[in-house]
Amino acid sequence: MGLHDTIEIGSQIDSYRIESPVARSGMASIFRALDVRDNRVVALKIPHPDMEADVLLFDRFKREADIGEKLNHPKVMRVFGGEKRSRIYMVMEWCDGRPLRKILSESRLPHDRAIRIAVGILEALEYIHANGIVHRDLKPENIMVDEDDNIKLIDFGIAGDSSAKRLTYANFTAALGTPDYISPEQVKGKRGDRRSDIYAMGVILYEMLTAKTPFSGPSPLAVMNDRLINHPIPPRIADPSISLELQEVIYRALEREPTNRYPNAHEFGRDLQHLDQVGVADRAEVTDWSKRKSHLSRKMVYYGGLAMIPVALLLLMYLLAHHR
Repeated sequence: MGLHDTIEIGSQIDSYRIESPVARSGMASIFRALDVRDNRVVALKIPHPDMEADVLLFDRFKREADIGEKLNHPKVMRVFGGEKRSRIYMVMEWCDGRPLRKILSESRLPHDRAIRIAVGILEALEYIHANGIVHRDLKPENIMVDEDDNIKLIDFGIAGDSSAKRLTYANFTAALGTPDYISPEQVKGKRGDRRSDIYAMGVILYEMLTAKTPFSGPSPLAVMNDRLINHPIPPRIADPSISLELQEVIYRALEREPTNRYPNAHEFGRDLQHLDQVGVADRAEVTDWSKRKSHLSRKMVYYGGLAMIPVALLLLMYLLAHHR
């Protein structure tokens, strides 16, 4: 099935004229469109026809729209509501720039640029967290960066809203993010909170500075569990020009126990902007990182018994939702 099998370029949906396809997911297609009332360029996210029959996917789409419409910040993509529509779709702010993933595919970032982008993302996280929203799928694909390194946080498809009273299976599966960026507590089957977003931001900062993610493995489950039993290669081993203070900030974001991480995005961003004030701890992560534990170790078996059943179930439901 093609990207616009049911949507013709040049056609009009209500007050929006479709100009070009942008992206397609398992749930919806995104188009660049023009609001013919004021010539404003927008993005339309239009669900695939069969999605409306899937209760879980439809609930996810509606939740994303509801969350987006309540947010209004220069570093968060706007979702516009409040008008009658002839069908179900989202009208979103058109975001100039490129996904951070595209930028990272070209090279590792200079330290000052990585910090500048990270601070912008943390400002967006501080705002959404203050409004009761947890992104839960923070990754380079969901961060747009323009030519001046201004960022836009996008895609709240599996975000959590603390004001929501109802817990459904769609909300439950949303505890599972993307394997490279998922926090240890989420691997163990717990629902992510704002400290899970802090962890994902620590992974992204590590990746921007070293051109690799902290944990690896032959499968998504192995990647997720590597962070439960091993320490990543210290950032300064990957790039000796990284300062001790910047490495310390990364470690504070990647703490395995949520209570040991930065408690909020503001403190994380403050340390990045004032590295000269960061004290460096004597860390086992720096000295013992090369003592790699096998995925077949006793500890792995222990975690497997406790965590792998819910994680496997969540991963299966996540993949089914994305390939529907």
